[in-house]
Amino acid sequence: MRIARFAHAKGMSFGVVEGEPEAGPQGLTVAEIEGHPFGQITFSGARWALSDVRLLSPILPSKVVCVGRNYAEHAAEHGSEVPKEPLLFLKPSTSVIGPRDAIRLPIFSKQVEHEAELAVVIGAPGARRADRAAAERAIFGYTCANDVTARDLQRSDGQWTRAKGFDSFCPIGPWITTGLDVRDVEIRCEVGRNPEEMEVRQLGRTRDMVFDVPALVSYVSHVMTLLPGDVVLTGTPAGVSPLLDGDTVTVRIEGIGDLTNPVVPVA
Repeated sequence: MRIARFAHAKGMSFGVVEGEPEAGPQGLTVAEIEGHPFGQITFSGARWALSDVRLLSPILPSKVVCVGRNYAEHAAEHGSEVPKEPLLFLKPSTSVIGPRDAIRLPIFSKQVEHEAELAVVIGAPGARRADRAAAERAIFGYTCANDVTARDLQRSDGQWTRAKGFDSFCPIGPWITTGLDVRDVEIRCEVGRNPEEMEVRQLGRTRDMVFDVPALVSYVSHVMTLLPGDVVLTGTPAGVSPLLDGDTVTVRIEGIGDLTNPVVPVA
């Protein structure tokens, strides 16, 4: 099931995306559900063509918990060792944006980079001190994310809050896919100036994670309580590189879909 959050003429709703993404957006519809998707799914009866609504970030988390250096090749490209335990940091909820929203380049940085990542969405009743089995039960679904990073500030500050926390630095979407086996799916990041000239910058598979998804959710839950709707980013494959004004960046994850965002300067 694909759960989206979307804006329409009458407001904002959650809904189930129907149809096959391979057929293109024109063949997809979104069926509105009553209330929040974490409980029993009840349809309101309203439906829209996906092209007639605006997709928003599929969830508004209380926090985004991120994992650094969870792919050995990415750690190596920065001259870092793979951590013996998951390396955690946070992105504020105000960094979250949705599909087609603009990533805004801050004036404080001259080297902003993309990081394509699998994002885990926590469902009800959350997770606190969860073992591996409980961590798996706590997972509602998965979506695409871009852990946008001001690399020069990350190096100069010594800690990562500013480098990772600017408004617009956490695109997620296009929707939450439930029931997906993510042990070995492809993660791809493409950057370009137009759809005909997109360059593949990152290409990896989740099987190459140092710590897999259940291990990460369990570990995080022993540090902080994960609330329903919280998001855990699971690390990025090698190939991170700068984003420039005028670029478009797409994160594509097998079995989920595409998350595309334009890159613009701060107004």
